Amino acid sequence: MFRMFRLQMFAEAIAGTKIVYLYRLLSKQATGSATGIAFATENGRTKSKDSNSTATKDGSVRTPGVAEGEITSTSLLAQGDTLLDDLEKAMDNNELVEVWEVNLAEPAEEGDNKFKAKYFQGYLTEKEITSNAEDNVEVSLTFGLQGDGADGEATVTQAQQEIAAYVFKDTQPTGA
Repeated sequence: MFRMFRLQMFAEAIAGTKIVYLYRLLSKQATGSATGIAFATENGRTKSKDSNSTATKDGSVRTPGVAEGEITSTSLLAQGDTLLDDLEKAMDNNELVEVWEVNLAEPAEEGDNKFKAKYFQGYLTEKEITSNAEDNVEVSLTFGLQGDGADGEATVTQAQQEIAAYVFKDTQPTGA
């Protein structure tokens, strides 16, 4: 006799290309849309918390610290990329950056081009450019986040979705 267990039997793994990160300088929120970094090869979000331990006669007692978050991005350098220049200037000037982590595999129930997302604000804390003779130039970024972020739904245009995958295009002129 078979026993059925509710272990997400029909769950699917999410492809890494379906999680995209969009960025915008907070100072440009009134005039510009968020955009992705071209040729991203890897992104990540880390949340960590230190704790202190106090020895007592009954054993140690742990006191949790404050959670800290980071977002990392690694990409190949695209010729003419202005977003990376803007982010570096923001780093030099201690400007806040908005970051959206968008899951394109989970569309919102209502609304076109809306997807499950998490919103953050933080500072670019590290930028590294690596170039060697055999590979393309690689750029690595680290953002130190403020707070815990906020869950919601983000609007991701068709152009922004192209970051994650090719989108079918018709053979006719687009008029652009």
